[in-house]
Amino acid sequence: MKTMELKNNVVKLRPMQKEDINGIFEVAAFSEIWTYMSISVDCKEDVEKYVNQALSLKETGTELPFVIIDAKTDRIIGSTKLMDIHTGHQRGEIGFTWLTPQYWKTAVNTNCKYLLLSYCFEVLGWQRVQIKTDHENIRSQNAIERIGAKKEGVLRNHMIRKDGTTRHTVMFSVTKEEWPETKRYMEKLLNK
Repeated sequence: MKTMELKNNVVKLRPMQKEDINGIFEVAAFSEIWTYMSISVDCKEDVEKYVNQALSLKETGTELPFVIIDAKTDRIIGSTKLMDIHTGHQRGEIGFTWLTPQYWKTAVNTNCKYLLLSYCFEVLGWQRVQIKTDHENIRSQNAIERIGAKKEGVLRNHMIRKDGTTRHTVMFSVTKEEWPETKRYMEKLLNK
């Protein structure tokens, strides 16, 4: 599956590459980013491991990792992935999305999701895109609901967090039938 740069006037999503390690490290050094994530980034070696693993999974065809770039400054401000890709079933997941805190509660996340959903439904021809989050991550749940994804339910005792506690996973999705309406809805939010 060929990845391509996705962009609009707010954000660019560029396929991740090894040369992004320093740029990612510069913006990932905030512990609050990693509260609900399965990893922590405390040093440059953590970023190297994160990037190398993402690129390795890209080679298997199960993930497409991107760096998120501010379109105005042309600087890396976070990362996201298409993951859990099943081409035979025409589905996948938008996940492992994080932004440096300066960009929280801005139009960046909505624009990222819009670009990714457009790519999934209009270029890749998927039938379903799921997005999931930790049951305690209310900020993320609100952001996912804000873009028009439908809450499907909770997977109980779904994962073990890095601190050993149990995570329930809140599942959301958008289907190809819903995409035209969701797209119109999202287009009203892109600059807010």
